[in-house]
Amino acid sequence: MAQTLEQRKRNAKFVKDQDARRGKPESQIKKRNQQTLKSPISPFWLGILGFIVFGGLVFELISRFF
Repeated sequence: MAQTLEQRKRNAKFVKDQDARRGKPESQIKKRNQQTLKSPISPFWLGILGFIVFGGLVFELISRFF
């Protein structure tokens, strides 16, 4: 089965990453990976979730007092 354009791009990226790792000690590779950790949830969705949770709490407190 022939590769799609998406598969070719991903394979090229993988090969480039593997070439960059070649010849380096494992500790140096792990250190690099720890620096590039990203949050699994974007700040936008964290804001939406925070608004739903804490916004609902604020609205509930306002409705109880007034």
